Amino acid sequence: MRGFSARTGMVSTGVALVVAATLDAQDVGRIFVDQYQPLRSELMIADVDGSNPRKLVAGAELDYNASFSHDGRWVVFTSERNGSADIYRIRADGTGLERLTDSPAFDDQAALSPDNRSVAFVSSRDAGSTDIYVMDLESRRVRNLTNAAGGDFRPSWSPDGQTIAFTSDRGTGQPHQGYPGPAGKWEHVQWASIYLIGVDGAGLRKLTSDPETSAGSPSWSADGSRIVFYEMPVVETFGAHFGRGASTIVSMDVATGERTVHASGPGLKVSPQFLAPDRVGYWVKTRGAGTLAFTGGEAASPRDLANPSWSPDGAQVVYQSGQLETMHHYTITPGKRLLGTVEDPGFELVHASGWPAISPDGRTLVVSERSPSSDRMALVMWDADGTNPRRVYQDDVTVMGLEWTRDGEWLAFGAGGFFGQRTSQPAQIWRIRSDGSEPHAVTDEPGNAGFPSVSPDGTRIVFRYWTDNEAGEGLRIVDVATGESSVLTTDYDTLPQWSPKGDQIMFTRYAPDARYPYDEFDIWTIRPDGTGLKRLTDAEGNDAHSHWSPDGEHILWSSSRFGYKDESPLTINQPQPYAELFIMDADGSNQRPLTDNQYEEGTPAWIPAGIVRR
Repeated sequence: MRGFSARTGMVSTGVALVVAATLDAQDVGRIFVDQYQPLRSELMIADVDGSNPRKLVAGAELDYNASFSHDGRWVVFTSERNGSADIYRIRADGTGLERLTDSPAFDDQAALSPDNRSVAFVSSRDAGSTDIYVMDLESRRVRNLTNAAGGDFRPSWSPDGQTIAFTSDRGTGQPHQGYPGPAGKWEHVQWASIYLIGVDGAGLRKLTSDPETSAGSPSWSADGSRIVFYEMPVVETFGAHFGRGASTIVSMDVATGERTVHASGPGLKVSPQFLAPDRVGYWVKTRGAGTLAFTGGEAASPRDLANPSWSPDGAQVVYQSGQLETMHHYTITPGKRLLGTVEDPGFELVHASGWPAISPDGRTLVVSERSPSSDRMALVMWDADGTNPRRVYQDDVTVMGLEWTRDGEWLAFGAGGFFGQRTSQPAQIWRIRSDGSEPHAVTDEPGNAGFPSVSPDGTRIVFRYWTDNEAGEGLRIVDVATGESSVLTTDYDTLPQWSPKGDQIMFTRYAPDARYPYDEFDIWTIRPDGTGLKRLTDAEGNDAHSHWSPDGEHILWSSSRFGYKDESPLTINQPQPYAELFIMDADGSNQRPLTDNQYEEGTPAWIPAGIVRR
């Protein structure tokens, strides 16, 4: 493993393990994190059109991204049954389960070579971002085939075993929804292209290059003369996370570049595969269901189905079921183990959704309640062990951005319209006693006030302020007793948090950076009097959702610097699947990841170890 990655400007996972061991010795405790994880993801094998489905792998583990071997005897897939995402194979009859990779890094999207002697797969094991690796199954030797900055995805072997087609967003930076312009919003879009590379790592060739079009999921024809893939506008690749947008199924002659359109029109069509020279199967994706469709015009019934792979003879299909229905499900209770952490992170990393906040005594967790309807319109308290839920406040607007006062007597939160509603609907800062009594507004601003943080002495609250524009109005501080507000900053700043010592306010700022093609969010600090402005993060990509450790010596936050780990349109119902949890010292040094997975992590809350033990 590398100690430092020139590709990302960050320590690699290997170094993170050493640092984490030091933090563990310092006894740092439990961290609650909102992770977009599924409750269920199981592999099903069925007839070609998805009929007569039956469970392929026994048990109730999280299994996904399966593909058939070229002879149809084996299925390789990803499983999180041992904590991190690793590659497994199983016979098509459901016997002979075997683990192929054993790494704390993210391993995914495997494809067996035509002779079944090697497996190509995606992994983050060297630098955080994903490359294509090849493992010799007899010796278990693994080599990095692509080894380039950016993300490489979805390897596909040519029938002669000499070439691998794959998708990559290398060299494209981290564009936002304002693409192709430098400005944008929180969420990234993806400009991916189809590449070919020899199995010896030579002969890299780019097949698609339109800067307005993202292409993905290459698959070879049986004779190796053509590659079929989907393509769609780059600007629609974020909406594709939720099944929005339209794509086209295209194949290309590898020798001449001649293109054939196989399916077009409305609908998000992905994961194409040749079933015969003149027949292609593909997945039509919506937010809640998937449909197997074919170029002859026939289509199966929609169901909870994702990432299909057909057998070479076109008789069977394997797919994953469960993620479309259960991703980030409101029933996931606080305290469930986080998926895909680095090895020995030095923390107990557990799930809690709804902007979790821990009481100063570490005994109570408060969240903005998740529900199938009226989502995030109530405050619910749980015991810190994930038991005894009780609703303490109900509203008819969103309540979000929660924080306790240091004495544990009060909660501060924002109430109103947030996210996409922030420029059109008002919001105010509220306080409520910890028993749910005395709810009242602290601010009366005409715009949108949100994401409060209380000074250690409880007399002031810092918050972010918006009016009717997309530029933001900066941070303000309100006196709790008088309700009078003062301006702290006037830039595009948000998510402030007062330090435990009271001498710093940490926040997220959106601004251009001349080193990168796209504007970005970074973590900054400033003194409460407006002096001492300091930037803590400067890697390419967005950094946000920062949170102080209880002693003020460390900072947790979410970062997109490692980029997507899969093709953006294949993301299932997550806004920011590239958001990994990081930690750094309070001065911005020693930045390192704590998670390595395909799930969004954000809004952490921290219990010191001394309190956890009580």
